[in-house]
Amino acid sequence: MSEPVSRRQFLACGAAIAGATALSPLRHPAFAAMRGPTADFDGLPRSHGDGKRVAIIGAGLAGLVAAYELGAAGYDVTVFEARTRPGGRVWTIREPFSDGLHAEAGAIFLPEHHPWTMHYAKLFELALVPVTSARDALARTYVVRGKRLVWRSGGESPDWPLALTDEERTLGLRGMRERYESGDLAAVQAAAPGPSGSPWPPAELEHLDKITLAQLWRSHGASSGAVSLMRLGYNDLWGDGVETYSALAGLRDGALRLGGRQNYTVRDGNDRLPHAFAARLKDRIHYGAEVTRIDHATDGVTLTVRDAAGARAMHRIAADHLVCAIPFSVLRHIVVAPAFSPAKERAIRDMQYTSVARVYLQVRERYWEKAGLSGDATTDLDVAGFQHGTAYQPGPRGIIQNYACGPAARRITAMAPERRVSYVLEQAERVFPGMREHFEGGTSKCWDEDPFARGDYVWFKPGQVVGLWPHVAPAEGNVHFAGEHASAWPGWMQGALDSGRRAAAEIGATLASP
Repeated sequence: MSEPVSRRQFLACGAAIAGATALSPLRHPAFAAMRGPTADFDGLPRSHGDGKRVAIIGAGLAGLVAAYELGAAGYDVTVFEARTRPGGRVWTIREPFSDGLHAEAGAIFLPEHHPWTMHYAKLFELALVPVTSARDALARTYVVRGKRLVWRSGGESPDWPLALTDEERTLGLRGMRERYESGDLAAVQAAAPGPSGSPWPPAELEHLDKITLAQLWRSHGASSGAVSLMRLGYNDLWGDGVETYSALAGLRDGALRLGGRQNYTVRDGNDRLPHAFAARLKDRIHYGAEVTRIDHATDGVTLTVRDAAGARAMHRIAADHLVCAIPFSVLRHIVVAPAFSPAKERAIRDMQYTSVARVYLQVRERYWEKAGLSGDATTDLDVAGFQHGTAYQPGPRGIIQNYACGPAARRITAMAPERRVSYVLEQAERVFPGMREHFEGGTSKCWDEDPFARGDYVWFKPGQVVGLWPHVAPAEGNVHFAGEHASAWPGWMQGALDSGRRAAAEIGATLASP
Protein backbone atom coordinates (compact mmCIF):
# COMPACT_ATOMS: atom_id res chain seq x y z
CA MET A 1 0.00 0.00 0.00
CA SER A 2 1.27 3.49 -0.79
CA GLU A 3 2.38 5.89 1.90
CA PRO A 4 -0.40 8.17 3.21
CA VAL A 5 -0.66 11.61 1.65
CA SER A 6 0.05 14.55 3.95
CA ARG A 7 -2.48 17.35 4.20
CA ARG A 8 0.10 19.73 2.71
CA GLN A 9 0.44 17.43 -0.30
CA PHE A 10 -3.33 17.18 -0.64
CA LEU A 11 -3.81 20.95 -0.57
CA ALA A 12 -1.03 21.40 -3.13
CA CYS A 13 -2.95 19.63 -5.87
CA GLY A 14 -2.30 22.43 -8.29
CA ALA A 15 1.47 21.97 -8.17
CA ALA A 16 3.31 20.89 -11.31
CA ILE A 17 4.00 17.21 -11.83
CA ALA A 18 7.34 16.36 -10.28
CA GLY A 19 9.65 14.61 -12.67
CA ALA A 20 7.29 14.74 -15.63
CA THR A 21 10.21 14.23 -17.97
CA ALA A 22 10.60 10.72 -16.55
CA LEU A 23 7.22 9.74 -17.95
CA SER A 24 7.25 7.99 -21.29
CA PRO A 25 5.44 9.97 -24.03
CA LEU A 26 2.84 8.47 -26.29
CA ARG A 27 5.34 8.24 -29.14
CA HIS A 28 7.00 5.09 -27.87
CA PRO A 29 8.90 2.94 -30.43
CA ALA A 30 6.78 -0.08 -29.53
CA PHE A 31 3.77 1.57 -31.15
CA ALA A 32 5.24 0.88 -34.56
CA ALA A 33 4.52 -2.81 -34.05
CA MET A 34 1.04 -2.31 -32.65
CA ARG A 35 -2.13 -3.17 -34.48
CA GLY A 36 -5.56 -2.56 -33.01
CA PRO A 37 -8.50 -0.21 -32.59
CA THR A 38 -6.34 2.82 -31.76
CA ALA A 39 -3.02 1.86 -33.31
CA ASP A 40 -2.98 5.09 -35.35
CA PHE A 41 -2.89 7.33 -32.27
CA ASP A 42 -0.22 9.98 -32.95
CA GLY A 43 0.43 11.18 -29.40
CA LEU A 44 0.41 14.58 -27.74
CA PRO A 45 3.26 17.05 -28.27
CA ARG A 46 4.71 18.30 -25.00
CA SER A 47 3.99 21.90 -25.93
CA HIS A 48 0.27 21.18 -25.69
CA GLY A 49 0.45 20.90 -21.91
CA ASP A 50 1.45 24.51 -21.26
CA GLY A 51 0.86 24.05 -17.53
CA LYS A 52 -2.83 23.34 -17.97
CA ARG A 53 -4.36 21.52 -15.02
CA VAL A 54 -6.20 18.24 -15.50
CA ALA A 55 -8.04 16.55 -12.64
CA ILE A 56 -8.78 12.86 -12.92
CA ILE A 57 -11.32 10.98 -10.83
CA GLY A 58 -10.38 7.34 -10.36
CA ALA A 59 -7.03 5.52 -10.31
CA GLY A 60 -8.22 2.50 -12.26
CA LEU A 61 -6.44 1.71 -15.50
CA ALA A 62 -8.41 4.32 -17.45
CA GLY A 63 -7.54 7.14 -15.08
CA LEU A 64 -3.96 5.99 -14.66
CA VAL A 65 -3.19 5.81 -18.38
CA ALA A 66 -4.80 9.22 -18.98
CA ALA A 67 -2.68 10.71 -16.18
CA TYR A 68 0.47 8.98 -17.39
CA GLU A 69 0.16 10.15 -20.98
CA LEU A 70 -1.06 13.66 -20.19
CA GLY A 71 1.73 14.07 -17.66
CA ALA A 72 4.22 12.97 -20.29
CA ALA A 73 2.79 15.60 -22.63
CA GLY A 74 3.36 18.39 -20.12
CA TYR A 75 0.02 18.71 -18.37
CA ASP A 76 -0.30 19.32 -14.63
CA VAL A 77 -2.19 16.18 -13.65
CA THR A 78 -3.75 15.19 -10.32
CA VAL A 79 -5.60 11.92 -9.72
CA PHE A 80 -8.19 11.56 -6.95
CA GLU A 81 -8.79 7.99 -5.82
CA ALA A 82 -11.28 7.16 -3.06
CA ARG A 83 -9.58 3.86 -2.23
CA THR A 84 -6.13 3.46 -0.70
CA ARG A 85 -4.77 1.53 -3.69
CA PRO A 86 -4.57 1.95 -7.46
CA GLY A 87 -6.17 -0.38 -9.99
CA GLY A 88 -9.92 -0.17 -9.40
CA ARG A 89 -11.34 -3.47 -10.57
CA VAL A 90 -7.89 -4.79 -11.40
CA TRP A 91 -7.02 -6.11 -7.96
CA THR A 92 -5.02 -9.12 -6.82
CA ILE A 93 -5.92 -10.69 -3.47
CA ARG A 94 -2.90 -11.91 -1.49
CA GLU A 95 -4.36 -12.23 2.00
CA PRO A 96 -5.32 -14.52 3.72
CA PHE A 97 -3.60 -17.02 1.42
CA SER A 98 -0.49 -19.03 2.31
CA ASP A 99 2.86 -19.67 0.62
CA GLY A 100 2.71 -16.51 -1.47
CA LEU A 101 -0.38 -17.64 -3.38
CA HIS A 102 -2.65 -15.01 -4.85
CA ALA A 103 -5.93 -14.81 -6.76
CA GLU A 104 -7.56 -12.21 -8.98
CA ALA A 105 -10.58 -10.30 -7.72
CA GLY A 106 -11.00 -8.58 -11.06
CA ALA A 107 -9.36 -8.89 -14.46
CA ILE A 108 -7.94 -12.38 -15.03
CA PHE A 109 -6.35 -12.54 -18.50
CA LEU A 110 -4.27 -10.38 -20.83
CA PRO A 111 -5.15 -11.57 -24.37
CA GLU A 112 -2.34 -11.27 -26.90
CA HIS A 113 -4.53 -9.37 -29.38
CA HIS A 114 -5.39 -6.57 -26.95
CA PRO A 115 -2.80 -4.04 -28.16
CA TRP A 116 -2.77 -1.48 -25.34
CA THR A 117 -2.82 -4.07 -22.57
CA MET A 118 0.15 -5.82 -24.11
CA HIS A 119 1.90 -2.55 -24.91
CA TYR A 120 1.93 -1.25 -21.35
CA ALA A 121 2.82 -4.64 -19.91
CA LYS A 122 5.87 -4.68 -22.17
CA LEU A 123 6.66 -0.99 -21.64
CA PHE A 124 6.80 -1.53 -17.87
CA GLU A 125 8.74 -4.79 -18.35
CA LEU A 126 6.19 -6.90 -16.51
CA ALA A 127 6.84 -10.65 -16.62
CA LEU A 128 3.98 -12.34 -18.45
CA VAL A 129 3.08 -15.96 -17.83
CA PRO A 130 1.44 -17.70 -20.81
CA VAL A 131 -1.75 -19.59 -20.15
CA THR A 132 -0.42 -22.68 -21.84
CA SER A 133 -2.27 -25.43 -23.65
CA ALA A 134 -0.62 -28.06 -21.44
CA ARG A 135 -3.71 -28.12 -19.27
CA ASP A 136 -5.77 -29.23 -22.27
CA ALA A 137 -4.72 -32.75 -21.40
CA LEU A 138 -6.58 -32.36 -18.12
CA ALA A 139 -10.34 -32.75 -18.09
CA ARG A 140 -12.93 -30.09 -17.42
CA THR A 141 -15.80 -30.89 -15.06
CA TYR A 142 -19.47 -30.14 -15.74
CA VAL A 143 -22.46 -30.45 -13.44
CA VAL A 144 -25.73 -30.25 -15.39
CA ARG A 145 -29.15 -31.15 -14.04
CA GLY A 146 -27.49 -32.82 -11.07
CA LYS A 147 -25.29 -35.04 -13.24
CA ARG A 148 -21.51 -34.75 -12.97
CA LEU A 149 -19.68 -35.06 -16.30
CA VAL A 150 -15.98 -35.06 -17.16
CA TRP A 151 -14.87 -33.92 -20.61
CA ARG A 152 -11.39 -33.78 -22.09
CA SER A 153 -10.77 -31.36 -24.92
CA GLY A 154 -11.02 -33.17 -28.24
CA GLY A 155 -12.77 -36.12 -26.65
CA GLU A 156 -16.24 -37.46 -27.33
CA SER A 157 -19.01 -35.04 -26.42
CA PRO A 158 -20.65 -35.82 -23.07
CA ASP A 159 -24.12 -37.31 -22.92
CA TRP A 160 -25.76 -34.07 -21.87
CA PRO A 161 -28.85 -34.67 -19.66
CA LEU A 162 -30.85 -32.13 -21.66
CA ALA A 163 -33.66 -32.30 -24.19
CA LEU A 164 -31.55 -31.83 -27.32
CA THR A 165 -32.62 -32.72 -30.85
CA ASP A 166 -30.78 -35.54 -32.62
CA GLU A 167 -29.09 -32.97 -34.84
CA GLU A 168 -27.94 -30.94 -31.82
CA ARG A 169 -26.42 -34.01 -30.20
CA THR A 170 -24.53 -34.67 -33.40
CA LEU A 171 -23.38 -31.07 -33.66
CA GLY A 172 -22.05 -30.96 -30.11
CA LEU A 173 -21.64 -27.77 -28.09
CA ARG A 174 -19.24 -26.06 -30.49
CA GLY A 175 -21.29 -27.04 -33.51
CA MET A 176 -24.46 -25.66 -31.93
CA ARG A 177 -22.79 -22.32 -31.29
CA GLU A 178 -21.65 -22.16 -34.89
CA ARG A 179 -25.09 -23.13 -36.19
CA TYR A 180 -27.08 -20.68 -34.08
CA GLU A 181 -24.93 -17.55 -34.08
CA SER A 182 -21.99 -17.74 -36.51
CA GLY A 183 -23.70 -15.82 -39.33
CA ASP A 184 -24.63 -12.91 -37.09
CA LEU A 185 -21.25 -13.07 -35.38
CA ALA A 186 -19.50 -12.71 -38.74
CA ALA A 187 -21.64 -9.67 -39.58
CA VAL A 188 -20.77 -8.02 -36.27
CA GLN A 189 -17.09 -8.86 -36.68
CA ALA A 190 -17.07 -7.25 -40.11
CA ALA A 191 -18.43 -4.07 -38.57
CA ALA A 192 -16.47 -4.28 -35.32
CA PRO A 193 -16.24 -0.91 -33.57
CA GLY A 194 -13.07 1.10 -33.88
CA PRO A 195 -11.47 3.39 -31.29
CA SER A 196 -13.42 4.38 -28.19
CA GLY A 197 -16.05 6.92 -29.07
CA SER A 198 -16.34 5.92 -32.74
CA PRO A 199 -19.90 5.90 -34.16
CA TRP A 200 -21.41 2.45 -33.73
CA PRO A 201 -23.44 0.34 -34.43
CA PRO A 202 -24.22 0.66 -38.13
CA ALA A 203 -27.89 0.63 -39.04
CA GLU A 204 -27.74 -2.89 -40.49
CA LEU A 205 -26.94 -4.31 -37.06
CA GLU A 206 -29.50 -2.43 -35.01
CA HIS A 207 -32.07 -5.25 -35.22
CA LEU A 208 -29.73 -7.40 -33.13
CA ASP A 209 -30.03 -4.90 -30.30
CA LYS A 210 -33.79 -5.45 -30.07
CA ILE A 211 -33.54 -9.04 -28.82
CA THR A 212 -31.60 -11.01 -26.24
CA LEU A 213 -28.89 -13.51 -27.13
CA ALA A 214 -31.19 -16.37 -26.12
CA GLN A 215 -33.90 -15.04 -28.43
CA LEU A 216 -31.38 -14.89 -31.27
CA TRP A 217 -30.47 -18.54 -30.76
CA ARG A 218 -34.13 -19.55 -30.73
CA SER A 219 -34.79 -17.54 -33.89
CA HIS A 220 -32.25 -19.77 -35.64
CA GLY A 221 -33.90 -22.97 -34.38
CA ALA A 222 -32.16 -23.70 -31.07
CA SER A 223 -34.15 -25.99 -28.78
CA SER A 224 -34.70 -25.17 -25.11
CA GLY A 225 -32.09 -27.79 -24.25
CA ALA A 226 -29.57 -26.18 -26.60
CA VAL A 227 -30.16 -22.77 -25.03
CA SER A 228 -29.64 -24.27 -21.57
CA LEU A 229 -26.36 -25.81 -22.69
CA MET A 230 -24.97 -22.89 -24.67
CA ARG A 231 -25.63 -20.46 -21.85
CA LEU A 232 -23.40 -22.38 -19.44
CA GLY A 233 -20.13 -20.67 -18.61
CA TYR A 234 -18.97 -17.47 -20.32
CA ASN A 235 -22.22 -16.58 -22.09
CA ASP A 236 -24.09 -16.29 -18.79
CA LEU A 237 -21.49 -14.06 -17.15
CA TRP A 238 -22.95 -10.83 -18.53
CA GLY A 239 -25.79 -9.06 -16.77
CA ASP A 240 -28.42 -11.48 -15.54
CA GLY A 241 -27.65 -14.03 -18.23
CA VAL A 242 -28.46 -14.67 -21.89
CA GLU A 243 -32.17 -14.06 -21.39
CA THR A 244 -31.51 -10.46 -20.34
CA TYR A 245 -28.75 -8.83 -22.37
CA SER A 246 -28.67 -7.49 -25.93
CA ALA A 247 -27.72 -10.00 -28.61
CA LEU A 248 -25.71 -7.25 -30.28
CA ALA A 249 -23.71 -6.64 -27.11
CA GLY A 250 -23.03 -10.35 -26.74
CA LEU A 251 -21.99 -10.75 -30.36
CA ARG A 252 -19.76 -7.68 -30.18
CA ASP A 253 -17.89 -9.22 -27.26
CA GLY A 254 -17.66 -12.49 -29.16
CA ALA A 255 -16.27 -10.72 -32.22
CA LEU A 256 -13.68 -8.87 -30.15
CA ARG A 257 -12.55 -12.12 -28.56
CA LEU A 258 -11.76 -13.61 -31.96
CA GLY A 259 -8.26 -13.39 -33.33
CA GLY A 260 -6.23 -14.16 -30.23
CA ARG A 261 -4.78 -17.58 -29.51
CA GLN A 262 -2.73 -16.85 -26.41
CA ASN A 263 -3.72 -15.39 -23.05
CA TYR A 264 -1.33 -14.27 -20.34
CA THR A 265 -1.33 -13.38 -16.68
CA VAL A 266 1.15 -11.10 -14.96
CA ARG A 267 3.62 -12.91 -12.75
CA ASP A 268 2.89 -12.10 -9.09
CA GLY A 269 -0.54 -10.70 -9.96
CA ASN A 270 -2.31 -8.61 -12.58
CA ASP A 271 -2.42 -5.58 -10.29
CA ARG A 272 1.31 -5.18 -11.03
CA LEU A 273 0.12 -3.31 -14.13
CA PRO A 274 -1.77 -0.50 -12.33
CA HIS A 275 0.95 -0.40 -9.67
CA ALA A 276 3.50 0.19 -12.44
CA PHE A 277 1.54 3.24 -13.59
CA ALA A 278 1.15 4.46 -10.00
CA ALA A 279 4.87 4.12 -9.29
CA ARG A 280 5.61 6.54 -12.12
CA LEU A 281 2.90 9.01 -11.15
CA LYS A 282 3.97 8.98 -7.48
CA ASP A 283 2.48 11.92 -5.54
CA ARG A 284 0.24 12.91 -8.44
CA ILE A 285 -2.22 10.37 -7.03
CA HIS A 286 -4.15 11.25 -3.88
CA TYR A 287 -5.62 8.23 -2.11
CA GLY A 288 -8.51 8.33 0.32
CA ALA A 289 -9.82 11.27 -1.71
CA GLU A 290 -13.52 10.88 -2.53
CA VAL A 291 -15.05 13.35 -4.99
CA THR A 292 -18.55 14.33 -3.88
CA ARG A 293 -19.39 17.15 -6.29
CA ILE A 294 -18.43 18.31 -9.79
CA ASP A 295 -19.05 21.94 -10.81
CA HIS A 296 -18.22 22.61 -14.44
CA ALA A 297 -18.29 25.68 -16.64
CA THR A 298 -16.83 26.83 -19.94
CA ASP A 299 -13.62 27.97 -18.26
CA GLY A 300 -12.94 24.90 -16.12
CA VAL A 301 -14.12 22.55 -13.42
CA THR A 302 -14.15 22.59 -9.63
CA LEU A 303 -14.22 19.40 -7.57
CA THR A 304 -15.37 19.04 -4.02
CA VAL A 305 -13.17 16.36 -2.47
CA ARG A 306 -13.51 14.71 0.92
CA ASP A 307 -10.27 13.27 2.22
CA ALA A 308 -9.77 10.43 4.68
CA ALA A 309 -9.97 12.78 7.69
CA GLY A 310 -13.76 12.74 7.39
CA ALA A 311 -16.73 14.88 6.46
CA ARG A 312 -15.21 18.13 7.75
CA ALA A 313 -12.07 17.70 5.63
CA MET A 314 -13.57 19.04 2.40
CA HIS A 315 -11.46 20.65 -0.31
CA ARG A 316 -12.32 22.64 -3.43
CA ILE A 317 -9.97 21.80 -6.29
CA ALA A 318 -9.93 23.77 -9.55
CA ALA A 319 -8.75 22.46 -12.91
CA ASP A 320 -9.02 23.30 -16.58
CA HIS A 321 -10.23 19.83 -17.58
CA LEU A 322 -11.61 16.76 -15.86
CA VAL A 323 -11.32 13.10 -16.82
CA CYS A 324 -14.10 11.18 -15.11
CA ALA A 325 -12.72 7.63 -15.01
CA ILE A 326 -15.14 6.01 -12.58
CA PRO A 327 -18.10 3.72 -13.34
CA PHE A 328 -21.41 5.40 -14.04
CA SER A 329 -22.79 3.35 -11.15
CA VAL A 330 -20.61 5.53 -8.90
CA LEU A 331 -20.90 8.78 -10.87
CA ARG A 332 -24.66 8.80 -10.44
CA HIS A 333 -24.11 9.33 -6.71
CA ILE A 334 -21.96 12.44 -7.25
CA VAL A 335 -23.61 15.87 -7.47
CA VAL A 336 -23.03 17.47 -10.88
CA ALA A 337 -23.81 21.14 -11.50
CA PRO A 338 -25.03 22.10 -13.95
CA ALA A 339 -26.51 18.78 -15.03
CA PHE A 340 -25.04 17.12 -18.08
CA SER A 341 -27.04 16.85 -21.30
CA PRO A 342 -30.24 14.76 -21.09
CA ALA A 343 -28.68 11.97 -23.19
CA LYS A 344 -25.62 11.78 -20.92
CA GLU A 345 -27.74 11.92 -17.77
CA ARG A 346 -29.87 9.06 -19.07
CA ALA A 347 -26.79 6.98 -19.83
CA ILE A 348 -25.40 7.62 -16.35
CA ARG A 349 -28.73 6.75 -14.75
CA ASP A 350 -29.57 3.65 -16.79
CA MET A 351 -26.19 2.00 -17.32
CA GLN A 352 -26.20 -1.51 -15.83
CA TYR A 353 -23.28 -3.23 -14.10
CA THR A 354 -23.00 -7.00 -13.70
CA SER A 355 -23.34 -8.35 -10.18
CA VAL A 356 -20.27 -10.53 -9.56
CA ALA A 357 -19.40 -12.56 -6.47
CA ARG A 358 -16.08 -14.35 -6.23
CA VAL A 359 -15.32 -16.84 -3.48
CA TYR A 360 -11.88 -18.39 -3.00
CA LEU A 361 -11.14 -21.77 -1.41
CA GLN A 362 -7.57 -22.58 -0.40
CA VAL A 363 -6.66 -26.27 -0.26
CA ARG A 364 -3.50 -27.86 1.06
CA GLU A 365 -3.08 -30.04 -2.03
CA ARG A 366 -4.14 -29.82 -5.68
CA TYR A 367 -5.67 -33.23 -5.35
CA TRP A 368 -7.90 -32.97 -8.42
CA GLU A 369 -4.87 -33.22 -10.70
CA LYS A 370 -4.29 -36.80 -9.52
CA ALA A 371 -7.66 -37.60 -11.08
CA GLY A 372 -6.68 -35.89 -14.34
CA LEU A 373 -8.86 -32.83 -13.69
CA SER A 374 -7.87 -29.26 -14.47
CA GLY A 375 -9.71 -27.72 -11.53
CA ASP A 376 -11.94 -25.77 -13.92
CA ALA A 377 -15.67 -26.49 -13.93
CA THR A 378 -18.90 -25.23 -15.45
CA THR A 379 -22.22 -25.90 -13.73
CA ASP A 380 -25.86 -24.94 -13.73
CA LEU A 381 -25.70 -24.65 -9.95
CA ASP A 382 -26.15 -21.31 -8.20
CA VAL A 383 -22.37 -21.09 -7.89
CA ALA A 384 -21.96 -21.29 -11.68
CA GLY A 385 -18.28 -21.78 -12.49
CA PHE A 386 -15.01 -22.75 -10.83
CA GLN A 387 -11.46 -22.06 -11.88
CA HIS A 388 -8.09 -23.20 -10.62
CA GLY A 389 -6.77 -19.74 -9.85
CA THR A 390 -3.23 -20.85 -8.99
CA ALA A 391 -2.58 -23.13 -11.97
CA TYR A 392 0.51 -21.11 -12.94
CA GLN A 393 1.81 -20.55 -9.42
CA PRO A 394 4.28 -22.92 -7.72
CA GLY A 395 3.70 -25.11 -4.68
CA PRO A 396 1.45 -27.94 -3.56
CA ARG A 397 -1.31 -25.71 -2.23
CA GLY A 398 -3.90 -24.23 -4.52
CA ILE A 399 -6.89 -21.90 -4.75
CA ILE A 400 -10.14 -22.85 -6.41
CA GLN A 401 -12.02 -19.70 -7.37
CA ASN A 402 -15.77 -19.60 -7.71
CA TYR A 403 -17.30 -17.04 -10.07
CA ALA A 404 -21.03 -16.28 -9.85
CA CYS A 405 -22.93 -13.52 -11.68
CA GLY A 406 -26.38 -11.98 -11.79
CA PRO A 407 -29.06 -13.18 -9.36
CA ALA A 408 -26.79 -15.92 -7.99
CA ALA A 409 -24.11 -13.33 -7.20
CA ARG A 410 -26.64 -11.16 -5.41
CA ARG A 411 -27.77 -14.11 -3.29
CA ILE A 412 -24.16 -14.85 -2.33
CA THR A 413 -23.49 -11.17 -1.65
CA ALA A 414 -26.43 -11.09 0.77
CA MET A 415 -24.77 -13.79 2.90
CA ALA A 416 -22.39 -13.07 5.75
CA PRO A 417 -18.76 -13.38 4.57
CA GLU A 418 -18.15 -16.63 6.47
CA ARG A 419 -21.38 -18.10 5.10
CA ARG A 420 -20.32 -17.30 1.54
CA VAL A 421 -17.25 -19.48 1.96
CA SER A 422 -19.08 -22.35 3.63
CA TYR A 423 -21.87 -22.25 1.04
CA VAL A 424 -19.47 -22.39 -1.93
CA LEU A 425 -17.49 -25.12 -0.18
CA GLU A 426 -20.66 -27.21 0.04
CA GLN A 427 -21.26 -26.79 -3.69
CA ALA A 428 -17.60 -27.37 -4.57
CA GLU A 429 -17.73 -30.74 -2.84
CA ARG A 430 -20.34 -31.80 -5.41
CA VAL A 431 -18.09 -30.71 -8.25
CA PHE A 432 -14.69 -31.81 -6.92
CA PRO A 433 -15.30 -34.56 -4.31
CA GLY A 434 -12.71 -34.30 -1.55
CA MET A 435 -12.75 -30.50 -1.39
CA ARG A 436 -13.93 -30.41 2.21
CA GLU A 437 -11.16 -32.78 3.32
CA HIS A 438 -8.44 -30.61 1.76
CA PHE A 439 -9.97 -27.18 2.53
CA GLU A 440 -7.90 -24.78 4.67
CA GLY A 441 -9.69 -21.45 4.45
CA GLY A 442 -11.17 -18.89 2.13
CA THR A 443 -12.37 -15.39 1.44
CA SER A 444 -14.67 -13.54 -0.96
CA LYS A 445 -15.08 -10.40 -3.02
CA CYS A 446 -18.55 -9.16 -3.98
CA TRP A 447 -18.40 -6.15 -6.27
CA ASP A 448 -21.96 -4.96 -5.65
CA GLU A 449 -21.09 -4.06 -2.06
CA ASP A 450 -17.97 -2.12 -3.05
CA PRO A 451 -19.03 1.55 -2.73
CA PHE A 452 -16.50 2.65 -5.36
CA ALA A 453 -17.60 0.08 -7.95
CA ARG A 454 -21.26 -0.81 -7.25
CA GLY A 455 -21.02 -3.76 -9.60
CA ASP A 456 -18.32 -5.16 -11.85
CA TYR A 457 -18.40 -4.67 -15.64
CA VAL A 458 -21.04 -2.96 -17.74
CA TRP A 459 -23.81 -4.78 -19.62
CA PHE A 460 -26.54 -3.69 -22.01
CA LYS A 461 -30.20 -4.60 -22.03
CA PRO A 462 -31.94 -4.89 -25.42
CA GLY A 463 -32.13 -1.45 -26.97
CA GLN A 464 -29.29 0.03 -24.91
CA VAL A 465 -26.42 -0.46 -27.35
CA VAL A 466 -28.29 1.76 -29.81
CA GLY A 467 -29.98 3.93 -27.20
CA LEU A 468 -27.27 4.45 -24.57
CA TRP A 469 -23.81 3.47 -25.78
CA PRO A 470 -23.34 6.34 -28.29
CA HIS A 471 -23.86 8.81 -25.43
CA VAL A 472 -21.43 7.27 -22.93
CA ALA A 473 -18.02 8.35 -24.23
CA PRO A 474 -18.55 11.87 -25.71
CA ALA A 475 -17.23 14.75 -23.63
CA GLU A 476 -19.51 17.30 -21.99
CA GLY A 477 -17.61 20.53 -22.49
CA ASN A 478 -14.36 20.12 -20.57
CA VAL A 479 -15.50 16.97 -18.76
CA HIS A 480 -14.20 13.80 -20.43
CA PHE A 481 -15.23 10.21 -19.76
CA ALA A 482 -13.12 7.07 -19.58
CA GLY A 483 -13.44 3.51 -18.33
CA GLU A 484 -14.31 0.11 -19.74
CA HIS A 485 -17.93 1.27 -19.96
CA ALA A 486 -16.87 4.12 -22.25
CA SER A 487 -14.99 1.91 -24.68
CA ALA A 488 -15.53 -0.51 -27.53
CA TRP A 489 -14.09 -3.25 -25.28
CA PRO A 490 -16.42 -3.27 -22.25
CA GLY A 491 -15.36 -5.59 -19.46
CA TRP A 492 -11.69 -5.70 -20.50
CA MET A 493 -8.48 -3.95 -19.41
CA GLN A 494 -8.01 -3.11 -23.08
CA GLY A 495 -11.21 -1.06 -22.95
CA ALA A 496 -10.10 0.90 -19.90
CA LEU A 497 -6.71 1.69 -21.44
CA ASP A 498 -8.16 2.54 -24.85
CA SER A 499 -10.71 4.92 -23.32
CA GLY A 500 -8.14 6.64 -21.10
CA ARG A 501 -5.95 7.30 -24.13
CA ARG A 502 -8.96 8.61 -26.03
CA ALA A 503 -9.77 11.03 -23.18
CA ALA A 504 -6.15 12.23 -23.21
CA ALA A 505 -6.37 12.80 -26.96
CA GLU A 506 -9.59 14.80 -26.55
CA ILE A 507 -7.93 17.13 -24.08
CA GLY A 508 -4.92 17.54 -26.33
CA ALA A 509 -7.11 18.30 -29.34
CA THR A 510 -9.25 20.75 -27.36
CA LEU A 511 -6.31 22.71 -25.98
CA ALA A 512 -4.49 22.72 -29.33
CA SER A 513 -7.42 24.19 -31.25
CA PRO A 514 -7.13 27.86 -32.30
